[in-house]
Amino acid sequence: MWSDFKKFILRGNTVDLAVAFVVGAAFNGMIQSLVKDMITPLVGSLGKGADFSNYYFTINHSRFLYGDFINTFISFLIIASVVFFLVVQPINKLVTFTQKRKTPADPKDKKCFECLSTIPKEATRCAFCGIKQPAKTRSKALAVASPKSSHV
Repeated sequence: MWSDFKKFILRGNTVDLAVAFVVGAAFNGMIQSLVKDMITPLVGSLGKGADFSNYYFTINHSRFLYGDFINTFISFLIIASVVFFLVVQPINKLVTFTQKRKTPADPKDKKCFECLSTIPKEATRCAFCGIKQPAKTRSKALAVASPKSSHV
């Protein structure tokens, strides 16, 4: 059981996830500091005060800290922007680029010209309607495999 647990923990996906979690937590701390120490005073200086975290209102002796919510919302927007522009967009461009480079595979099926059913590419008659298929769609390999025999 211990060896199975070690295999599970040391799998590439588990280790990658752990590293991503730690890096994400560190990134979150950095963004929180950026918002709290740089952006909040900058935006707050345009308004009444320089610190959103002190903004609140009271109803029935309950404090609603809407300034903290503003700070958290700004942090969310920054993190979402960074993830979108530095992760999602580059991955989408990479996927689009790799899909453009793929050549389509030679189809193994074709459509019957009469009933539009899907039949094998080498078929001489449609299995559904029985109509003889044009010879030009058959491959050259079929013609070479069954040459006409000539007896002398």
